[in-house]
Amino acid sequence: MIKSSFLPAIDRGLGLVRLLCMVVASAALAVLIVSFGWLVFGRYVLNVTPTWVEQLALLLICYIAFLGAAIGVRDDTHIGVTLFRDLLPVPARKVAIIIVDISLAVFGAVMVVAGITLMRFGWDTMLPMLDIPETFRTLAITSCGGLVMLFAGLRAASRCLSFKDWAPEIEFKDI
Repeated sequence: MIKSSFLPAIDRGLGLVRLLCMVVASAALAVLIVSFGWLVFGRYVLNVTPTWVEQLALLLICYIAFLGAAIGVRDDTHIGVTLFRDLLPVPARKVAIIIVDISLAVFGAVMVVAGITLMRFGWDTMLPMLDIPETFRTLAITSCGGLVMLFAGLRAASRCLSFKDWAPEIEFKDI
C-alpha cells in the first residue's frame, strides 16, 4: 500500500464499520432464533400462535442478508468469476480489479438512490403485525448500498493511489 498515514487510518475505520455490521447482523440472527423458538413454543405448547414472528423474521432477514453482503464486499469475498482476470498480466489484472471495485461502488450508489425512493414510498405503509413503517425494511437496502459504495469506492481509491506498490494475489494458485 501507499506509504501515507491516512490510508491505514481509513482502513482501521472501515474495519470498525465492518465490525459494527457484523455485530448488528449477529444480533438480528440471535433475535430471529429466539423469536422462532417462541413461535414453536406458542404454537405447540400454549396453542396460541404468535402472528408477529413471521413479519419480524422477514424484517430481520433483510438486515442479515444486506449487512452480510456489505461485509462480503469489505472482505473482498463477494461472488465473482476470476478465471479470466487471473490469466491477465499483472498490470492488466490490477486495472481489472480496480474496474470491479468501481463497478461495485456504482452499484452501491444505485442501491442508495433506489433505497431512498423505496423508503419515501413506504413511509405511510405499515408492516402488518409489527405496526412500524415499511421504511424500516427498505432501510436495509439503503444502508447496504451506502456501505458497498463506501467499502468498494475507498478500496478502488486506495488501489489507484498505491497502484505501483500492491500486487494482486491469484486465487486458487494450485489449480
